[in-house]
Amino acid sequence: MKNISFIGCYDKIDSILYVAKILEAMEKKVLVVDSTINQKAKYIVPVIKPTKAYVTDFEGIDVAVGFRNFNEIKEYLNIQLNEELPYDIALLDIDNYESILEFKVNNSYKNYFVTGFDLYTLKRGLEILSGLTEILKLTKVFFSRTINNEDNDYLNYLSLGYKITWSEEIIYFPFELGDESVIAENQRVSKIKYRRLSDQYKEALGYIVGQIIDQSEYAKLKKVYKQLQKGV
Repeated sequence: MKNISFIGCYDKIDSILYVAKILEAMEKKVLVVDSTINQKAKYIVPVIKPTKAYVTDFEGIDVAVGFRNFNEIKEYLNIQLNEELPYDIALLDIDNYESILEFKVNNSYKNYFVTGFDLYTLKRGLEILSGLTEILKLTKVFFSRTINNEDNDYLNYLSLGYKITWSEEIIYFPFELGDESVIAENQRVSKIKYRRLSDQYKEALGYIVGQIIDQSEYAKLKKVYKQLQKGV
């Protein structure tokens, strides 16, 4: 199972679910784990009988809420602790240092640092990483109105002294291009739909999926994503 971690205090569960749906459409068995303090997935992912911790199906994706680590998920699913979870990919939403430890983020296939550029999001996001004792390689995911070097330079400055190695690539999601209203509408009808999302948002989602899958699957990604965007 490939573990992909999305770290930061920025609200990112919707984007994670949109990534998960593309992977599911590519016939991957996907688990989304909301390990955040506020557990937003509890409110936007429909569930018949919510409990303190549960796993529910949402459009072919399993969504886990309220678990501190993978062993607790195994116990819930009645899987032996020495057995693997029955998923190809796990996408982790993390906003606290305890989850970094419990889900062993250092062993993840890919780690993303997701942030906006308000001071709270930047500083609180980095605070999550302040307890790191080993170097963690992270790819920056920026939610921003504009793309400029000053924002990136400022994050680099704030992160000096942290045990972080930044990847060269930066992934940009648009801000205030109407995507938030589209996503909110999709939440109300309990659907993951791509048609009305901005081209920039869809491109960023596809780029992340491209980093998760094997190179041999790129052609399939292109075909599947085109179908999703048409609403097929």
